[in-house]
Amino acid sequence: MLNQHKILRVLKLISYLEQSPSKTIGHLAKILESTDRTVYRYFDLIRECGFELQRDEHNRFYIIDERSNGVRFSEEEAKFISDLILTYGKQNKLKDSILTKIYLGSEIPMVASHLVYAKNNKVIERLALAMANKEQVILRKYQSINTGTICDRLVEPFDFTDNYTSVMAFEISSKKNKTFHIDRIAFVDFSGKPFLNTAKFEKQILDIFGFSFSGKTYPIHLELDLKQILLLKEQYPLTAPFIQFNYHTNMYDFKVHINNMMPITRFIKGIKP
Repeated sequence: MLNQHKILRVLKLISYLEQSPSKTIGHLAKILESTDRTVYRYFDLIRECGFELQRDEHNRFYIIDERSNGVRFSEEEAKFISDLILTYGKQNKLKDSILTKIYLGSEIPMVASHLVYAKNNKVIERLALAMANKEQVILRKYQSINTGTICDRLVEPFDFTDNYTSVMAFEISSKKNKTFHIDRIAFVDFSGKPFLNTAKFEKQILDIFGFSFSGKTYPIHLELDLKQILLLKEQYPLTAPFIQFNYHTNMYDFKVHINNMMPITRFIKGIKP
């Protein structure tokens, strides 16, 4: 997570770039009381957040202010819509896309956390375009929990999971269908290469923790108290249908089959006194 000082600098930079005329690197560095190198790093972050950074023929930079077109909301209207989305769409990855558009089309300032997570919107947008064009993409700096590595993955994406939390894709190197979490993808690059493995695409059946089937399932039966159940449902909302109150023990039974033990093992370790 970005610290507050850095967030304010990035927001300030976006505001300057949306104002005419275009700005040179040196001018931006002077305004931000920073270095040219730091400005370029901020540019990378701005692009990851989904802003289209432009450069003119004089090597000056600018961002097209999207707020000049389309529907605009008052501060009260934008806040009301944002609250509704955050209340009823917390688990939907599309909320970041919608919230970003609301902030851009309103008088309220962009919330820092949505600036950071707005990159999910760009990732989803590029993956959807690749699916439509049947084009292979590179998932840049993908963070894998299973292997504990951060590396690029060349894949053929073919579907999203519920709420756009993950993308289903055929990985070229392993020749396997896999599920990749949107949050763990730094950026998506188009490869320019067409799909070659369409006949091998198989949709993944995810468990309540978001893990796909890999040949084996694990039966889970836990007895939890009210506090533990509330924590479980807060961290993993999809567990709710598999929880029942046991009147004999005055505890809650959590019964389900899962595809990977890692999330529940981590949860149990977290609730141990």
